[in-house]
Amino acid sequence: MEAWVPLFDIFLNSPTPEFDASLWLHKSFSTSSPATIPITTASFVSLLMRTFDAIVADESSSSNPSTKRVMFVQTLPSVVQARIFSFLSVEIQRFSRRELSRLARNVLSGNQELDFWVEKAARNLFDAVSESNYEWISCLNLDSGGERAEDEFESLPGWLKDAEVDGGLLPWLPILPEDLNFRTSYGDHGNEEGHFGRVGEDVEELMDEVVDEIVIDDRADVPVGPEIQNKVASLKARIINFEITSKTVGLANEIRALCLEKGGDAFTILGMIEPWLADDETVSVLISHLSTGSEEELTWPSQVLCSIVLPKLLILEEAAPRVLLTATIEYCKRHQKAAVYALLLPLILRRNGINNPICDIITRIIKECLHPAHVSAFCQKLLCGGKEERRIICLPCHQDLISDELVWTESLFNLFQSILNHNVCLTQDSVDHIVYQVQQSAEKFSKSLKFGNFLLCLVTKCSQLLKSHKLLLTDAVEQTNTLVTKSILSKLAIM
Repeated sequence: MEAWVPLFDIFLNSPTPEFDASLWLHKSFSTSSPATIPITTASFVSLLMRTFDAIVADESSSSNPSTKRVMFVQTLPSVVQARIFSFLSVEIQRFSRRELSRLARNVLSGNQELDFWVEKAARNLFDAVSESNYEWISCLNLDSGGERAEDEFESLPGWLKDAEVDGGLLPWLPILPEDLNFRTSYGDHGNEEGHFGRVGEDVEELMDEVVDEIVIDDRADVPVGPEIQNKVASLKARIINFEITSKTVGLANEIRALCLEKGGDAFTILGMIEPWLADDETVSVLISHLSTGSEEELTWPSQVLCSIVLPKLLILEEAAPRVLLTATIEYCKRHQKAAVYALLLPLILRRNGINNPICDIITRIIKECLHPAHVSAFCQKLLCGGKEERRIICLPCHQDLISDELVWTESLFNLFQSILNHNVCLTQDSVDHIVYQVQQSAEKFSKSLKFGNFLLCLVTKCSQLLKSHKLLLTDAVEQTNTLVTKSILSKLAIM
């Protein structure tokens, strides 16, 4: 176990865990000696799947703790788990797909309550190892779609298979004859379809639970008593006419007390106070002192973001003030879930589409506040999820500024280019939807260099996921006329 401590330290502290972990694993594999436990990709997955008996305290009866069987990876902090699953998704070619599938399936189908981002990263890993092969489509062999190809990672070299047939096994080879046929040792694969189906149902249930946790206010304002109305009117006047920044902290405390401690409806109260009308400096101080201690809290941080920051950004037409942007990013770092549902989703679903200033803000938040695995899960929800999955958190008075569907502008394509350049691994269904939108928008943005640069980035970063779309993309790119059109076509030709 001690040999793996440096790797887990990378997952915990490194700003680029996927790259650093890959480099460490390569160096350790090259320098490991026979006298020590070998450091290999197989031994790493085996370590993650090692099971233990964990003592779980029963909330209803603290005196009677129960014992539960868990995997080693489930005992790690949530951020480490998410980074490990992200690393496995990026370096998938170096691992056994069967073992990765088992790992992701066990995590997703277990009874343990999952952190939101751990679940997303594990789902991305499961999708990556379960993606279909498009070669059978080109051959028009519909029956071959159900056959499972032999896992190249676990297949035997040809010369060793010949040795098995001849019966002349090398005496020093640490493998038993009955283990040579890996199909026998792993059993019949026909049962895996049932496992995949059950995992799909389990994951959908988990997703529903996450969505159900989100508080969405799409109703009329809740009536408040005269005492609270008077207090709200006083706070609103003080916010609009505030001149002494040092006293904003006290104002923030009064707002928090009125919303959380006086028994009033927070959405209604914040809508009546209208804190988004304050100047940028006052807003930056307010959100800095309205944070909660728990990073997992969703309701109150979402209410803060959607009532103070979101209204200012929805109408933004020029670069955001630095003081507002800095305070917003720091708040989103502490409350990532709230940032997704109360800021990023509403901004991207802006009724008129995002512009360049909004695109820059979203890019900063994504790069500085979210892990690439979280961004991939967010993009999948945004691109492939239905209206129910893309439910947002906002005040009723701002709902008319937000649409139910994406509006594909040049800035939105530019945003996805920035996401791809951030080394985010999109899922196959996300890429499929992007290709569809490219096909629909090619004529409209035929002379747009931003659109062309996005296409060049897409073809470069997602070439393995675009093979089945080669003809569609070629037709779309041929409708454009920019400086990079020829470069894109040349990359598509050799795909």
